[in-house]
Amino acid sequence: MKVANSLKALKVRDKNCKIVKRKGRVYVINKKNPRYKARQG
Repeated sequence: MKVANSLKALKVRDKNCKIVKRKGRVYVINKKNPRYKARQG
């Protein structure tokens, strides 16, 4: 999992990336290719 200050660039890496908010944190998740997972902050 990548930790980034901003997810703007990370969400366009793959068309299956989705942004979700969980427990006050912002995540990028990708069911098809889990190596694109990322977290903000």
